[in-house]
Amino acid sequence: MKTDRKTILIILSFFTVISTAQPLFRFAWFTDTHVGGTTGAEDLKLAVADVNSQDSLDFLIISGDITELDIAGNLDTAKSILDKVEIPYYIIPGNHDTKWSASGTRKFASLFGDDYFYFEYKGIRFIGFDQGPLLRMGDGYVSPECLRWLKETLESMANPDQPVFIVNHYPLDESVSNWFEGADLLKQFNVQAILHGHGHSNRLTNYENIPGVMSRSTLRGREEYGGYTIATVRTDSVFFQERKVGGNTTPVWAALPIRKYDWLADTSGFNRPDFSINQEFYNVKTVWSHQADWAIAGSPAIGEGIVVVANSSGAVEAFELKDGALIWKYQTGQPVYSTPAVDNGKVIITSTDSSIYCLDERNGEMLWKYKTEAPLVAIPAVAGNRVFVGASDGKFRCLNLKTGRLLWEYGGVQGFVESKPFIYKDKVIFGAWDNHLYALDIRSGKLLWKWADGTKGILYSPATVWPVATMDKVYISAPDRYLSCIDADDGSTVWRSRGFKVRETIGISEDNSVVFARTMWDTVVAFDPAVPELKPIWISNVKYGYDIDPSMPVEKGGTLFFGTKNGFVYALNSETGQTIAGHRISVALINTVVPIDNRRVVVTAMDGRIVLLELQ
Repeated sequence: MKTDRKTILIILSFFTVISTAQPLFRFAWFTDTHVGGTTGAEDLKLAVADVNSQDSLDFLIISGDITELDIAGNLDTAKSILDKVEIPYYIIPGNHDTKWSASGTRKFASLFGDDYFYFEYKGIRFIGFDQGPLLRMGDGYVSPECLRWLKETLESMANPDQPVFIVNHYPLDESVSNWFEGADLLKQFNVQAILHGHGHSNRLTNYENIPGVMSRSTLRGREEYGGYTIATVRTDSVFFQERKVGGNTTPVWAALPIRKYDWLADTSGFNRPDFSINQEFYNVKTVWSHQADWAIAGSPAIGEGIVVVANSSGAVEAFELKDGALIWKYQTGQPVYSTPAVDNGKVIITSTDSSIYCLDERNGEMLWKYKTEAPLVAIPAVAGNRVFVGASDGKFRCLNLKTGRLLWEYGGVQGFVESKPFIYKDKVIFGAWDNHLYALDIRSGKLLWKWADGTKGILYSPATVWPVATMDKVYISAPDRYLSCIDADDGSTVWRSRGFKVRETIGISEDNSVVFARTMWDTVVAFDPAVPELKPIWISNVKYGYDIDPSMPVEKGGTLFFGTKNGFVYALNSETGQTIAGHRISVALINTVVPIDNRRVVVTAMDGRIVLLELQ
């Protein structure tokens, strides 16, 4: 994201000779309101009142991060405030609304009508759409279904040369994994600029020659009051000013021409995806690959000769393990962002339609369904004849695998549950978006202990990591970048270390003798759980770069597999840490991979790709 010399000259030319054309219209622009944060709701109220105090604004656009996170009533609060705006408003979510979402982003669409918009005003088209990420921590990503919608919307315009303003939350750069797909599409039309937030500041930017404008947040920050942007659109130009809540509008700080753009295939300034690792490591074979038309935010599950995967259309699909042929498909009522569990001939899956489903592994027929009180994004686990699963309604449940009958429920969870519970001896261990790790009695659901690391802020919760346990100790890594070792009997802290900068990735060997963690920069570490302190067995620099993907390292038969946020899959020797192979299947986030043995691994990516890889 940068302001280049060409862009600066455009600004200066407009400041030198201000257009004499009469304004067509003026609109207000809010972004990064972060309702649920310290001053988010109050600053949004003041901004709305300020907009209502003016009589020359035609509409309002809001470019994401409406909430600090989509829990409790944050979205309801934002909606109640925004509904007091006396002019039409158009709104999209940001990463805080989609990454930390108890509803799996469904509440946003339900409250505001959708998570995208398009409208025409006095000859100019405005198109806004969501860029994720969907629940998993990683870069932004425009889903396959959203790209289809964008293409269809642009192609449906009666006049393909109509001036278009795109409204996003992220900039159109490497902070969105597939930014180049959007850029290539937008360059086919007369896009005037990308209007976006995310950076909380006023800035003129440039994305492969497509102008970009970043707006300040409505938050007050260190000032007494917050503010927002006012845009004045003329027949030949658009001007941007900062409006301070309380009545002060600053001079024009950015200006762009409105004109017919004839985009060239200019790819300078940004790095397009590099798949050269596939030539470097030639010992990886793609056995089969399937491309879904929808995003996949969960891992695959392996059954008796089948691979089960769910996607954001709400579909649960089973494929032949040997060749990837589709066997059956079951449709839930809303998008699925979780990972299936397959056991005893049954497939368990949660859906944002608030239901837990049990399907027959052979044919996908529904055997039973259990309805909860909120959309579900949690991953189920099966042990014996019981299903263990968290939820977004403050409860954790144990169901009978055969009948779906409720055996017990624990109602003391303060935040929503997203991750997969770990069954260890007589305990069910899981984290939630309320700062806590829980241990429940496996027979009764009684709370045995609840652990917190003392770090303030819900966003530091150990809620996405899949905990592991061995030798009477539980291991997690969380967004606070600590590795934590917790006594499995009483929940006391054994040790915590920030020596390795980790984030939400932990794994354990098949024989439970080694714990693995993947750091945020290049490195994987294996350590010994048999000793009372952090003792590395090996430390390996895999050179995958900066990574925050909550993809757990998984060991099978001496090979440690894991994926990254930008579509890479790696295989290491689990005894030495030596890199065996690396392969890139996508530019999108890789979900926790599922090895079949020490050579074969099934992989799903956020872009809808399902692949069986084999080491040669």
